[in-house]
Amino acid sequence: MTSKLTQLSFSMVQSENDRPSLSTQIDVSILEGHLWAAANILRGPVDASDFKTYIFPLLFFKRISDVYDEEYAAALAESGGDEEYAQFPQNYRFQIPDGAHWRDVRVVATNVGQALQTAMRAIEKANPETLYGIFGDAAWSNKERLPDSLLRDLIEHFSRIPLGNQVAQTDILGQSYEYLIKKFADATNKKAGEFYTPRAVVRLMVNILDPKEGESIYDPACGTGGMLLEAVHHVRESHGDDRTLWGKLFGQEKNLTTSAIARMNLFLHGAADFQVVRGDTLRHPAFFSGDNLATFDCVIANPPFSLEKWGEEVWASDPFGRNFAGMPPDKSGDYAWVQHMIKSMAAGTGRMAVVLPHGALFRMGKEGEIRKRILQMDLLEAVIGLGPNLFYGTGLAACILVFRQRKAPDRKHKALIIDASRQFKTGRATNELLPEHVTRIYGWYHDYTDVEGIARLVTLDDIAANDYNLNIPRYVEPKNEQAVLTVDEAMARLRESAEAAFAAEDKLIDIFKREGLLQ
Repeated sequence: MTSKLTQLSFSMVQSENDRPSLSTQIDVSILEGHLWAAANILRGPVDASDFKTYIFPLLFFKRISDVYDEEYAAALAESGGDEEYAQFPQNYRFQIPDGAHWRDVRVVATNVGQALQTAMRAIEKANPETLYGIFGDAAWSNKERLPDSLLRDLIEHFSRIPLGNQVAQTDILGQSYEYLIKKFADATNKKAGEFYTPRAVVRLMVNILDPKEGESIYDPACGTGGMLLEAVHHVRESHGDDRTLWGKLFGQEKNLTTSAIARMNLFLHGAADFQVVRGDTLRHPAFFSGDNLATFDCVIANPPFSLEKWGEEVWASDPFGRNFAGMPPDKSGDYAWVQHMIKSMAAGTGRMAVVLPHGALFRMGKEGEIRKRILQMDLLEAVIGLGPNLFYGTGLAACILVFRQRKAPDRKHKALIIDASRQFKTGRATNELLPEHVTRIYGWYHDYTDVEGIARLVTLDDIAANDYNLNIPRYVEPKNEQAVLTVDEAMARLRESAEAAFAAEDKLIDIFKREGLLQ
């Protein structure tokens, strides 16, 4: 049997001419371009909406294989060349069984898809606590879609660039991974909303919640994990040690491929301990404390808008009391998500931010009754109306609702209504929130006071007087940017217009006379 040392040496020599030196850091733009080129190899046989199903598992497979090689070399050096010591499982973050390494698949010429699938399943089984099911359910052995020639090209393309820690550090690889997620969202606009929320919107929400060291973060509709990752970035940049979040990141996602991507995304960003569970949050929540739902310091989500068939049949007798404010209609699960998230807030420290369609602010019927009861609980802190076409898959404007279990004394019985609908940069496919927009909106929320044409601090009595309707134009009247003319100025402009009209008429008469059309 070939030793792992021999295999490692062979792997490095084999690709020596088509990969950079192991001492050279890969620039993030180079890595991004390489990853997008890999996706383009699939273009044609594979629909753009399915690129992620194949590219992300390959990227992750190559990454953990390269890191495994680095860990093997480090263990070998540490032990003075002791191969037996170097093969101890304790030396590796993830176990890669014999025959399941990237290089083992790279040398396969026929039935490449089957070889890939076998290797990925072997890795999942060897790491049941961390990687079980992480490679998803892609049909690698479907030769009509993925012929051997295409898969060999794809594997060789990935083989040209090293993805170990020495040359592709966690942050760089994570940035590139998120770049790829956004590129797929751009390419598959109508389907992307289910797994990607624009980073600027996420950053605004996380800034508002301001997660701190050691706090727990929960996203019940986590998609590709972007909100959990932004919370990690926020703690690192604002408060210090993001490692205090390890073991305190929780997410649930119904879609198998998307939940797997979320786990890969967190691993590739260096998250050491987290729980992302595949499952239907509204029907089968994943996290508990005894017989009750688990609660968290920060609850954040962009759930699917107005979800139909969301689980009404099980909520009538929900054992967790998530229908405390009423039963949402079967054709819209917006307030099922809101009630689930409220029940998931920790007593005292709990706060939440949720993205909803604007209709959730004013629709009546069952939703109106639920909104009334929630408002009477005095948990709502702010409503932020966003601009149109910011989200993939819908041109509708959305809003962010902010809730707190314990509001500051000066914010009790009040809510801040913000109209940020003009804060965006117009784009071709979607509009975009720029950093300056995020800063401006967060500033309005932070100041928590009236801003003419932008924000209004209202009391719960004000809201009750409006029949608990939160439609933003009821409270915030856009500032009139046009100058108001005096009577004299208006008359002067009218005279100027009349004189111009008479002059144009005289000129037209002269032209007709010269042409003999008028006597």
